[in-house]
Amino acid sequence: MKLVALLFAGASALAPSRRAFLSKVAGAATGAAVAAPAFADTDYAGLPYLGGSEKIDINNANVRVYAKLPGMYPGAAGKIASNGPYKSVSEIYAFMNEKEKAATKKYESRLITLEPSAMYVIDRLNNGLYR
Repeated sequence: MKLVALLFAGASALAPSRRAFLSKVAGAATGAAVAAPAFADTDYAGLPYLGGSEKIDINNANVRVYAKLPGMYPGAAGKIASNGPYKSVSEIYAFMNEKEKAATKKYESRLITLEPSAMYVIDRLNNGLYR
């Protein structure tokens, strides 16, 4: 703030147009106030299993990942995303009806369980797509 005060004090001596000078100072102050970006954890080993590979981590993947698997979205997918974390894939059948179980059995070989990660578990049901 002292720097800005000094700049304002010397504005009349340094710049022929006080208005032009003040607008530059205000622009610089606004640029300096921008928040720093958040740094994502790019070293997360399970990243490919959140929807970018054949395997899907049922403990961390978002509900929309299951839309690629016919018959699983939204019914079975919503139940899987709502009821975790799981120690094994077989635990997901406890709360499904027969139709959902049949659809899920087709893709069971593609489902895995990794350690739940707080940065992904929080968005399992809604990954920021608000409408």
